Amino acid sequence: MALITSYNDTARPVLMAASKRHPLAQLLIENRNSQFWLLQFIGWSGLSIVSYFSLNLWYDQPELSYVGHNVLQSVVGALITWPMRYLLKSCWEMAWIKRLLLVSLVVLAFATLWSVLRLSLFLLMTDETNLWGDFGGWLFPSIFIFLCWTTLYHGIKYYQLAQHEHAVLMKMAADRNEQSMRLAQAEASARVAQLTMLRYQLNPHFLFNTLNALQGLIASKRNDKAGDMISELGHFLRYSLQSDPVQTVDLEQEIDALKMYLNIEQARFGDRLEVKVDYDPAIGSAQIPSMLLQPLVENAIKYAIGPSEEGGCIEINAMIENDSLVLTVSDNGPGLDDTDELPAPSGTGVGLRNIRERLANSYGDGAAMYITNRVTGGLMVVIRLPYLSSYLRAKAS
Repeated sequence: MALITSYNDTARPVLMAASKRHPLAQLLIENRNSQFWLLQFIGWSGLSIVSYFSLNLWYDQPELSYVGHNVLQSVVGALITWPMRYLLKSCWEMAWIKRLLLVSLVVLAFATLWSVLRLSLFLLMTDETNLWGDFGGWLFPSIFIFLCWTTLYHGIKYYQLAQHEHAVLMKMAADRNEQSMRLAQAEASARVAQLTMLRYQLNPHFLFNTLNALQGLIASKRNDKAGDMISELGHFLRYSLQSDPVQTVDLEQEIDALKMYLNIEQARFGDRLEVKVDYDPAIGSAQIPSMLLQPLVENAIKYAIGPSEEGGCIEINAMIENDSLVLTVSDNGPGLDDTDELPAPSGTGVGLRNIRERLANSYGDGAAMYITNRVTGGLMVVIRLPYLSSYLRAKAS
């Protein structure tokens, strides 16, 4: 029954929102007494109408005194059921056996009172006499009417309780939905922030390595090569800064940016660095995170090409396999030696960890990366992620 006491604080605002276009309904919701007296008027007026047809007309009593008594007894009934309402309300939270007994006594007492009053009024308003001997004929219909009144009262109360519980559940569901939406928005914001941080984390790392290479060229008086590297560096950094760290880019666009980076490295290594790129132009619109392959190429240059006097070859491949985009970066260097992890460039730990975290944030379990030695010698890094072209992405959105 505690739900009833909190009705005004929870259910009523929900019900009022549903009745904004109905002033009468809003008035009834705002004032419980208005509900009670409206139902009183309807119920007792209905009794007067039924009594008029079943008594006044049936027994040929059209006189004003009989009709007036008919109306007046309904008024008296409405008045005495007013305190009866509060008595029933006071025993609402009692145990059901005790409550049933008390309700029965209240009905009997008020039905008797109403019978006495309406019989007295009938004798007073009409010329009838000696009717007290037939008091039982007045009492039993009164008991039936008051039982109906009590049953209707309890039915309305239980209906209001059910409506209140429904309103509370709806409010709780709305609060849960709002909380879930806020949590989802917070998670999405955190994910975007994480992706942005991971993506921009590459810029100072790459720039640090490039500046070291430039320093080496300048120290060795290779100014032409240094100038070419600075020019390519400008183009590459412009692409890096203009690309959205969260949105994906076309594979073709990413390969073009990777070629700009390789041009920078070739300015340093010259003929010692050979690059092979192999992919079907038909999948050039496949979507991948921007700057995804650059750390892998950087690792290959540092650990396969740099230590070798003869240099080496880096191969970049892309293909569609079982509705997945498979990206491969391989070299002909020494490969792995009793380890399953490729060291990060410059010892900063950025390279592979950054890629794994970006893949996990973007695709969850839908993407994977693994590293293995090539059969022909060297190392191969394979990335598998869901295939989605820019055309399909635009159509889905």
